[in-house]
Amino acid sequence: MSYSVQVLKMGECDVAGPEVYWMSHWTDWVTLHFWMVVIRGHGITALVNTGPPEDLTDLNARWIGAFGERGCLRREDSERPLTALAALGITPRDVTHVLVTPLQSYATANIQLFTGAQVCLSRRGWIEDFHAEKFPMHVPRWHRIPPDTLQYLMFDGWEKVRLLEDEDEIAPGLSCFWTGVHHRSSMCYVIDTARGRVGVSDCVFTYRNIEEGEPLGIQESLEEFHRARQRIRRETQIFVPLYEPEVWQRHPQGKVA
Repeated sequence: MSYSVQVLKMGECDVAGPEVYWMSHWTDWVTLHFWMVVIRGHGITALVNTGPPEDLTDLNARWIGAFGERGCLRREDSERPLTALAALGITPRDVTHVLVTPLQSYATANIQLFTGAQVCLSRRGWIEDFHAEKFPMHVPRWHRIPPDTLQYLMFDGWEKVRLLEDEDEIAPGLSCFWTGVHHRSSMCYVIDTARGRVGVSDCVFTYRNIEEGEPLGIQESLEEFHRARQRIRRETQIFVPLYEPEVWQRHPQGKVA
């Protein structure tokens, strides 16, 4: 089975260097791009993540509190999820699957727009990142799953929710494995394409993390970082870090495969 893979930009922000690179780059700023990944083929139109909330006020209040005005999420009108998808000829009812990583509002906020889609997310993350945390989280609950999204996942759309095991197959040629590192809900989705296996994850932010082995700064486990990095490099031919601006340069017009 072979799919096409394309990325759509959902916004950008600047963060301090140590958020991206473990205990280093103290005086640097790093620009992050937030990608939605579109996977198409064999009757499937799947999205990895659904973009930040329509109203960025609460999210930006938190991020500005951490980094100052430079840390706010910036978004063009063309980067709103439905507008960006429409440019590819995709409507909400065309979407068959929503694949989430991680459970954070910049990834989850628009799940309820895709009422026909199966919503795939980590079972471990659903428990440990939201419903039964093992330890206090640095991100408040409503910045993980906003209230209107949670209402949909828990009630109106519950029958659409699929809790993924740590190793799982979503469809032939479309699989996943749990990575951790960034969050308890962080996954790597693996897509078979004509160019080889494409991996997509938030467990690292940049190519430098994955290719040069500089551990992610905002992470929960160095051990998980090294394990995930080794597996991604071993099992995929192309990798898309979900916040790396250079994805657009390596894959013109966002066409990965």
